[in-house]
Amino acid sequence: MKLSVIIITLNEESNIRDCLESVKFADEIIVVDAGSSDRTVEIARSYTDRIFTPGWLGYSAAKEFALARARGEWILWIDADERVSEELKREILEAIDNPGKIVAFAFPRKSFFLNRWIRHSGWYPDYVIRLFKAGYGRFSSSLVHEGVMVDGALGRLKNPILHYTYPTLEKYFQKFNNYTTLAAQDLRMRGEKFSYFKLFFHPCAKFFKMYIQKLGFLDGVEGFILAVFSAFYVFVKYAKLKYADGFSQPEKR
Repeated sequence: MKLSVIIITLNEESNIRDCLESVKFADEIIVVDAGSSDRTVEIARSYTDRIFTPGWLGYSAAKEFALARARGEWILWIDADERVSEELKREILEAIDNPGKIVAFAFPRKSFFLNRWIRHSGWYPDYVIRLFKAGYGRFSSSLVHEGVMVDGALGRLKNPILHYTYPTLEKYFQKFNNYTTLAAQDLRMRGEKFSYFKLFFHPCAKFFKMYIQKLGFLDGVEGFILAVFSAFYVFVKYAKLKYADGFSQPEKR
């Protein structure tokens, strides 16, 4: 079964080599770059000649752009800050070799936040659909945190995809403003209205769910910081919804 990997990038010089190294077992790697000013494209060329530079399309549209150019029977999508371990590689190859009636597989995702792997807080196992049969999956139209929508039976793999998401606080806040703006725009597009109840209650509920209900306190000080930041993310999202007419254009990631 031919496997295509799709990746979208923008200034991922520090991540892209390790990412591509982890998926070089695939039959085809497609990189869609949004206009990197660093060595991202140069590094990627040492792994694949299937590189496209259409400019910034948006997260979902960029993945659809890559998907339309994939030639494999199976599609694996991965972000530049993620890695496929040897154990997951073997599991992927076994899964697509004998999938039965399954047309897509979800992986657990293990994320590295500041100085540790997060094992609770609602961040793990955090199953995400990343592997699907061509013609059976498409990307949602969400402006941020887009996922795969599947037509058919879904299976699960046991080995996690490794997500080196926020190794530093600086990295976290580099993405924070853009992501909260896009999340607020998503709310407005769905017709959701601002309320003070949502502004005050939803952040508190987010903290309680992550830190208490999902055992974030077992993730140490990083778990506490993550719960606080996640609650603040929700607060800012709703604050931006209130001032929707003042949205600025999000920068590319």
